[in-house]
Amino acid sequence: MAVKMASDGLWQGENPLDFTLPLLAVQIAVVLVVTQGLAFALKPLRQPRVIAEILGGILLGPSALGRWGAFRRTIFPEWSTPALDTVSGLGLLLFLFLVGLELDFRAVRRVGPRSVAIAAAGIVPPLLAAAGIVPLLDLAIPAPRQASYLSMCVFLGAALSVTALPVLACILKELGLLGVPFGETAMAAAAVNDVFAWALLALALALSGGGREPKGPPLAPVYILSSGAVFVAFTFFALRPLMARLARRTGPCSSESNLTCSCAVACALLAGTVTDAIGVHPVFGAFVFGLAMPREDGFAERIGEKVTPLVSGLMLPLYFATSGLHTNVDNVQGVAAWGMVALVVAVAVVGKFTGTFAVAVAGTGMARREAAALGVAMSAKGLVELIVLNIGKEKKVLDDTTFAIFVIMALTTTVIATPLMTALYRHQSTATTPEIDGVGLKGGDACPA
Repeated sequence: MAVKMASDGLWQGENPLDFTLPLLAVQIAVVLVVTQGLAFALKPLRQPRVIAEILGGILLGPSALGRWGAFRRTIFPEWSTPALDTVSGLGLLLFLFLVGLELDFRAVRRVGPRSVAIAAAGIVPPLLAAAGIVPLLDLAIPAPRQASYLSMCVFLGAALSVTALPVLACILKELGLLGVPFGETAMAAAAVNDVFAWALLALALALSGGGREPKGPPLAPVYILSSGAVFVAFTFFALRPLMARLARRTGPCSSESNLTCSCAVACALLAGTVTDAIGVHPVFGAFVFGLAMPREDGFAERIGEKVTPLVSGLMLPLYFATSGLHTNVDNVQGVAAWGMVALVVAVAVVGKFTGTFAVAVAGTGMARREAAALGVAMSAKGLVELIVLNIGKEKKVLDDTTFAIFVIMALTTTVIATPLMTALYRHQSTATTPEIDGVGLKGGDACPA
């Protein structure tokens, strides 16, 4: 049954919460109040904001307040889910566009092969461990698996090996490490790591066919990957020069800068539509288009300054709270399931830490204490992990129980990152500590994660 956008009012006997727009406004208000309240409460513990946003969603979802039938039916009824998911998904699309804008690989070039070696060392052990975790998941969780073994291995490898770049930037900024060689190495390695992880996720989705029975030809995964490669090449070699020409014509103080920003956002949304048509998630299109945006004359930075407040302040908290709403911790039942939680957390932390520490010490000559801190930093998951997990659940690669297990892992690894980093690496922050050029936070931006 179609639902009207707005009611005719209480005086005419209609409840506004039975209509899409007023209910969505109430849902957003409730999410913001709960998540910002939790963020304020967790501030003395120096936790990233994403922790409060995920916990707020879990608190509002079926694990806590969602058990109260009247609350669930009134504030988060089942019929309202598509509208809430669509708005939060749009926020995710724009956020990945911003992530692409922020990733400037000049820092990677300065650090050199070290960043690639450290990133690879943090990816390979979790990726190999995923091959052993998949059969154990099948034993611990009797639910039938819809995705193939290979696609599950690649997907879980991406989920276990990803590093939350924005969370890492927040931690390093708070500890005064963004402007020192350690911080630059960590950010450069995390940038390379995330690009590899997104490529693995694209591969997993292409192999899985969305977790459903394949509808197309047997070579559909090959077609998807080939089309994706063509899209990336077209974006960098055709669209990027056009955007660079547009940036030179408008200039930093031009009255047409708002038009340029609108064009860039529109192109990012269309890029997401193209990758969805290819068979990969829309966020890939927005992310690749953000990566391809020219950096000359502060063009990418100006666009980011205009888009960031809406995305980070409103739409992104809504997305992570929605993730929490879809997480039911009660799905993790029994010794076997909680044993999988412990195993997944151990693999996510130990796998990343061991590989990163070994290469940092043996390959780059980094001091052991710094290498240990780098290993902990690369283990932080946070919001990027949640994005990966939600894509997996949406595409039916992950069932509800596996999703809940990995959400718990993401929360655990992110919560322990800041105190361990503080204990391992103490650097006296000063007002003159420079920001690194390229990947990182611009100026005095609040941490988006």
